[in-house]
Amino acid sequence: MRVFVALDIEETIRERIASFVKEIRPLAPGARWLVPESLHVTLKFIGERSDAMVRNIEETLRKVSVPAFPIWFRGCGFFPTERSARVFWIGIEAGGALAHLAKRIETELVPRGIEAEKRAFSPHLTLARAQNGSGAPGRQPNDRPNRGFSALQAKLAAMPPLDFGRMNATEFFLYRSQLSSRGAQYSKIERFALSPV
Repeated sequence: MRVFVALDIEETIRERIASFVKEIRPLAPGARWLVPESLHVTLKFIGERSDAMVRNIEETLRKVSVPAFPIWFRGCGFFPTERSARVFWIGIEAGGALAHLAKRIETELVPRGIEAEKRAFSPHLTLARAQNGSGAPGRQPNDRPNRGFSALQAKLAAMPPLDFGRMNATEFFLYRSQLSSRGAQYSKIERFALSPV
């Protein structure tokens, strides 16, 4: 089964993002837009694992003890650059708390044979990907100037900074990802509470 670890998003924030996407989606008609119901904050992508290994991962994640913390969804940008945009994203701010949680999760999982990330943790919510473009944030050898997001970029430049609100991160989840003709479908396998502040 294909699994990853992530935070869920409060419904009020999800609704604000959905309303924003509905407004701007026509500005990048060639992009592949994510449905708001599937938005989450990825903490660790694990990949394909056996059912037995998933049970081991669940046991391991129960050891992660981190205090709850506030998280803001504001700002936006493009990976790898605005000129060669492949990914349109919303920013996430949580001081160092979110990166600390991701690091604790990774530290617990490495002894289970799950490889550590090679790139720095970069929290964001992906809203859209350019057609036939990689979703990876870093530069790729085939990156070229891309005008697919230019109308959206012009609109964003004329708008006040985006702010979708704040929530308290009090739990994280192990998710299952199932690929289908409609894209990836996510379902929660297990919940893990953060410590009360």
